[in-house]
Order: sequence, then structure tokens, then C-alpha cells
Amino acid sequence: MSKITGWTGKMLRVNLTTGSIAVEDTMKYKDFIGGAGIGYKVVFDEVPQGTKAFDEANKIVIGVGPFTGTGVPCSGRTNITSLAPTNPYNAITDSHMGGNFGAFLKFAGWDAIIVEGASKTPVWLRIEDDKVSIEDASNLWGKGVIDTTHELNNVMGKEACIASIGQAGENLVHLSSIVNSVNHSAGGHGGVFGSKKLKAIGVRGTQAVHIAEGKGQEWLKLNEYMLKDIIGANNQHVVPSTPQPWAEYHDKGSRWTAQTALFWGAAEPKVETGECPAGDKNKVGLRTQKAIFDLGPVAEARTIKMGGCHSCPIRCQSNLKVPELEKYGLSGYATSTCIGFINPGTVMVNGFSDGEKQGEVALIAKSLGSRLADDYGIWSNYGQLGRDFKYSYQSGKLKEVLPKEEYDSIPWDLVESGDPGFLVEFYRRIALKEGEFSKLGLGPYWLDKEWNLGKEYWTGYGNNVWSKMAFPKHHSNEAGAQVGVLVNIMFNRDANSHTHMNMIGAGLPIEILKEVAGEVWGSPDALDAPNDYTPMNEYKAKFAKWSLDRNFLHDSITLCNWVWPMTVSPSKSRNYRGDTALEAKFFSLATGIETSEKELDLAAERIATMHRAATIKEMGTIDMRNEHDIIPEWVFIDAKNPDAKPFTPGTVILDREDMQLALTMLYKEYGWDEKTGAPTRATLERLNMKDVADELEKLNLLPK
Repeated sequence: MSKITGWTGKMLRVNLTTGSIAVEDTMKYKDFIGGAGIGYKVVFDEVPQGTKAFDEANKIVIGVGPFTGTGVPCSGRTNITSLAPTNPYNAITDSHMGGNFGAFLKFAGWDAIIVEGASKTPVWLRIEDDKVSIEDASNLWGKGVIDTTHELNNVMGKEACIASIGQAGENLVHLSSIVNSVNHSAGGHGGVFGSKKLKAIGVRGTQAVHIAEGKGQEWLKLNEYMLKDIIGANNQHVVPSTPQPWAEYHDKGSRWTAQTALFWGAAEPKVETGECPAGDKNKVGLRTQKAIFDLGPVAEARTIKMGGCHSCPIRCQSNLKVPELEKYGLSGYATSTCIGFINPGTVMVNGFSDGEKQGEVALIAKSLGSRLADDYGIWSNYGQLGRDFKYSYQSGKLKEVLPKEEYDSIPWDLVESGDPGFLVEFYRRIALKEGEFSKLGLGPYWLDKEWNLGKEYWTGYGNNVWSKMAFPKHHSNEAGAQVGVLVNIMFNRDANSHTHMNMIGAGLPIEILKEVAGEVWGSPDALDAPNDYTPMNEYKAKFAKWSLDRNFLHDSITLCNWVWPMTVSPSKSRNYRGDTALEAKFFSLATGIETSEKELDLAAERIATMHRAATIKEMGTIDMRNEHDIIPEWVFIDAKNPDAKPFTPGTVILDREDMQLALTMLYKEYGWDEKTGAPTRATLERLNMKDVADELEKLNLLPK
């Protein structure tokens, strides 16, 4: 047998009930590539129908792919797959974390960890290359992520990467995270770790991750080509946010914020981002000064550096000096990105004490909230946690449902005055399950069951909550019309998919983007101009399917979908064209298996269909159109202009019948039953998934 490259070829299976540890062959799952693909298949095959997220029978798969640890740009992702407590069916979801954990797992010689069973007492999993043991964690139970990480690094050495849960996961809070390196979090499965009494996993590896033999020079050339000609900034924004002499275009919404006289102001000495012209690979890491994007101009003076994940040149994680945090017993440093800063700001429903949305107090509050959330291991549910509090507070629901003694014990004056100190109360009460207030940590579906939030909660546009699957929108109808909606309906949590959004929001003129759309999906009509939508067509269905498939591929291979795929580029000499075959080119060099873009897209389709099959099994229905693929009312109503009609300039609302046609077209693209949206036997067998078809047929879950 030829040498396995890309993958290590080995997976761990750890049974916390029996204490057994076994080694398995990764390559039996080769058709599903890695990461999410392996996770979906394991859960489908091994977790009985009707199992709940916190049941002992549930399993959790921590997986990486053939790119992880190889140095492919932006491949430092770890995928975590399990049943989720947040949705009414406890249907499958996958969460994702950056940092170093995935690469370290590969350096230790492993492609995945399957955790099954449940310990009776707290434990942690220690992995040092081939040496694996289950260790007592009684002294860690009750500690936050920060202390847990530091203590286990003292045991394993600073070279180890620690992924752990905080008190939220221990207390089975639905909205809880698994966090590595103190601040890289995977939201939604912390409670599954807690249900198994698994406090943490520590990984230390000393082995190499091999690419195909004799491919080193080709690898270096491909990497050089990508960094010089293709890669942009965060979210693959390919134009700067300000006018610059070298740039033909700019867009104020771009995350390519680098410019003359913009600094990492708290670095010693200060570092000027400066202009970072396309083609200068040595300045890719300076393009995204994201602290000012997330927190406003005041963040410049506090920015120590932009950090990030293993093998990522983009550096989208803001590292800040915030000594005001010491007042709350925390370190005077903060690090986060995007939603980690946004959710605490939403909780501060009356704004901030200095009245500035992007002032000093706002920065302190957002930094404080992000640190508390990471330490407790609380997941914001893509910001829905903050919106749930805002809705419940402003509607009077909290005063209605909280016992008077509890209500009076909450320092509402801090909310009213915009004092960041309220966040200490907010996150502690949720993580430690203190009183009725803590039910905010249940997530939308279960919170509504408890508090009867009312129709407006679900239908209000600004609240952003999706269907009874109980997740918020994530770049939906406002991002690509029907395409954005189709991307959102397919998952059991927020889509967390940026494939379509990275293209739409790249910053290039719509004329160029439509040209690219024509080249990739067959017609410029695949893409509408912003706020100027057209009825559904087959090319939009192709765009939606491609967006979904690439997302599933990235979560399996693994790549950061916050940057990939490379549909466009910052290179004027390339007429701003990207290279959608890059994944396949790197895959061929990493694994030694010559693979075309079309072949890799077929593997991605298989993974997407596996996710669909697992969801059908857990829901116990094939009628996905009516039971799962539900579109919220606010997609069809313009709250600011109730008289607005679909397909008229200036609105993002869509038409009900047209969206049903969109579903049918997407089902057709996948080869799923057009009436129900369930995969057919013919499609499953085309994708080499006869065993999945047989299992669904046994459960009477296969379309006739």
C-alpha cells in the first residue's frame, strides 16, 4: 500500500463509559474527506434514532482534514460534530474553531477523535503523539476556560494546545462552547462535553504532516501563486476600504482596512499597516486591521497586533490592551473577532454611558463581554443570545416571567445607565444557571416554550430568528436574494456559510461580479445587484448549491470559509478573477490523489447529502420542504415599507411562490425528491451511499 499523505490515516475512539481507547483507520471514511464529512457519517451510522444531545448514546466527533497542519493558507480549522440541544429534534450540527488545536491534533498523528459514552466523574483527555490517556479532572470541574487551560498547560507544557469547556458546558447550558487556546471557540456542543463529564482535551504532537512525495516544489509554487495573485483580506474582500493610488476600486465596507497612517497602536514599537498593494505577499497580514472594523477608530490605539489561526496569513483576530478589564478581575488584555464583540454590545440595550456607539466605553463593554463569554464557555448563537435578551427586556417579558425576588436582585440600573458591569451579571447567571433568567441560555425554540415569547418574536425582522429549528439568519435574503435564503434553510443552526457572501461582498463593481458569476455558474443572472432582485432562475440554484457544497467541503478538508473559496482576486492583471480550482490543486498535492475541481465538488455534494440524510433520520420525516425548509415571515415583508413589492428596486423582500420554486430548483440540482426535498435512492447510490439509502429505507424515510 502506498504511503498515506495529507491524512495521518489514524483516528482515536475513546469510550468514557468503559475507559477504552482504540485506534481506527481514517481511510474507511475517505469518500467523506475528513472533519464534518466523517462526523456526519459516524453520527448517522452509530447514534440511534431518537437520541438526545445529552444522552450517553450520543457521540461527538472532533475532526480535521487532509489540509490541516500542511500549511495550506487558512487551513487551521477544527470541526466538531454531534447532536445539538438547541433545535427541537436535537438534529445534527457541526461547530468550528480556529486556533492551533486542529494542527496540533495532526502533529500528534490523528485525523479525528470519536468520543462516546459518558464518565461518572470529571475527566480530561491527554494526547501526546501515540500516548493517549483519560485523566482525572475533578480539580478542574467548576473552573473557567482560562484557568483550565493554564493548569493543563502546566501539566503538558506550553507546547500543548488545550480545548476545554467552562462552567456553561458543565451545567449543560444549551448555548455553550468548546474553546481552545482561551479564545478560539466552537459554539453549540459545550454541553455535550459536559454531559459526558469531559472537561478538556489536551494535545501535544511532534510528528510531521506529509504531502505527496516529490510534490514539494509544486506546493511552493502553488502557495506563492495564491498569496501573490489570489488571496485578499478577511472575507476575501479584494479592494481596500479607502481610495489608494494602487487600487482601481475601493469599498467602504471592505475589511481590507490597511492604509497610510493606520497603526497597531499598542504594539511596541507601533506597526503601521500602510498601503498593502495587491501582489505583495509580505503585507497580506497587515491588510485586515479588524479591531477598527469591529470596534471603531478608538481601537487603533489599543491594538497590540492582529492574531489568528494556524497557517493563516489573514490575521483577523484583534489583540487589544484594555487595562480597564482588571477592575472586573480579568487580565488587561482582550482578544476576539466579529460576533464575539457584537453580542455584548447587543446586550447593552440602552447603549453605553458615554453615549458613543464606538467609543471607549463601548470598547470596554465589548471586550469585557467577549472575555466573560470565552471563560464561561457561552455561545452567543451568532448574536441571537443578545437579541433574545433585548427582546425579553424591552417587551417586558423578563418582568413577567422572573420571580419578583430574582427580578429585584438584578442590577437593572447598570443596563439603564450603560454600565459594562451589567455584563458580569448577565454571563454569570447564564453560565451558572442562576434562576429563571438563565433560561436565556436555552436558545430560541426552548426559550419560547418556557416563556411564550409571542408571534412578534418570530416574525420581527430585526430579531433575525429563523424557523422552529431556532437559529438566527446568517447572510440570508439581504445577501444574494434567493441564494442567501437557500443557504440558510439547509442547516440545523445558523448557516455559518460565507461562500456566497464572500463573492457578493468582495467590493468589486457589480458588473465585474456578474461577469464572474456567468463564468462560474453559467449566467450573469446567477447574481442580482444589491437591493434590485429578479425572480428565481436555474443559475441562482446552481450558485446556491455550489455555495453550500463548498461550505461542506471546507468544513471537511478543512479550510476557513471566512476566506475561501477564491472566486475573485485583488489582481487587476487577472481582471479580478480568482481560482475556484485551488482546493482541488492543493488536494492533489497533499494527498497524491490527482483530483479535478469537478471530482472534489462531487465529494462535497456527497457530504451535503450525508448531512441531509442525518437530519432526516433524526427528525423522523422525509417532508423536509414543510417540516424543515421553512422560510421566516420577515423574508416576505418589508418592515420599513409595508407596501413594498418583491422584485422592485430598493427592497430585499422576496415572493412566496417564487421561493417555493427556488426550493424545487435546488432539490433538482441535488437530485433530491422535488416534492419533499429528501434524497432519493438513485441519488444516494450515485454518490456511493447505498448503505445510507438502505438505512433510510428501513426507517421508512426514503421517497417512494
